[in-house]
Amino acid sequence: MSLPLAEQLIPDREALLSHPVYAGLSNENAVVCFMERHVFAVWDFMSLVKSLQQRLTCVDVPWLPTGDPVERRFLNEIVLDEESDLDADGRPRAHFEMYLDAMEAVGADTEPITRFIDALRGGASVPVALETARLSPGVRAFVETTLALSAGSDVEVAAAFAYGRELVIPPMFEELVAKLRDRDPDRFGPLAFYLERHIQTDGEQHGPIAHRLVDRLIGDDANRAALAVSAARRALQARIGLWDEINEAFEAAS
Repeated sequence: MSLPLAEQLIPDREALLSHPVYAGLSNENAVVCFMERHVFAVWDFMSLVKSLQQRLTCVDVPWLPTGDPVERRFLNEIVLDEESDLDADGRPRAHFEMYLDAMEAVGADTEPITRFIDALRGGASVPVALETARLSPGVRAFVETTLALSAGSDVEVAAAFAYGRELVIPPMFEELVAKLRDRDPDRFGPLAFYLERHIQTDGEQHGPIAHRLVDRLIGDDANRAALAVSAARRALQARIGLWDEINEAFEAAS
């Protein structure tokens, strides 16, 4: 009998949460370098969210009641938070927009992500937009993996979302928040707010429900369980690869 999904992912999860990139975030220049790459993970998170929303709720006209009501509410609550949460000043902002605000506050370069978004808005395909943005190999590989996972089966998308994002984001971000507490609040306050907001929503609400969603989609199907493990592992390994590249950038700058 195979181990439960979460237990099978323990080595990957521990490798991610013990990654040396967190120790490298000890100076302000490293935080800026981190944000310039991590912003693409903030953006592509929504591809997983929207993929699940399209599959498990109705976004068509005419509308029809679709799927499980609890799952509909969960996904729509996530979309509400991600697309129109309240920032530190009480203004509705997407989390992606909050992150861009935080980048501007710390003086990070927003040109690559802006070029990427502008290319997509202008009708470019994702591969063309990635070329336009002139991204590093690690960032590009991470985005490509996320988009490939978002096109998988329901259980694969849910597993990548739950185990590659919602259930690891709080402990990952706690590492960074701890390093920001003594920094200039005017410069680093927006980033700290963004991170703390994710720790709260993912840790208390989104993570546990995402876990239950995966369990329901798997049911008693061993094949679905195997697909879920594979997708979650791909998501975790992609994040580790991104962290590897960022850590190498830290070392090159030191």
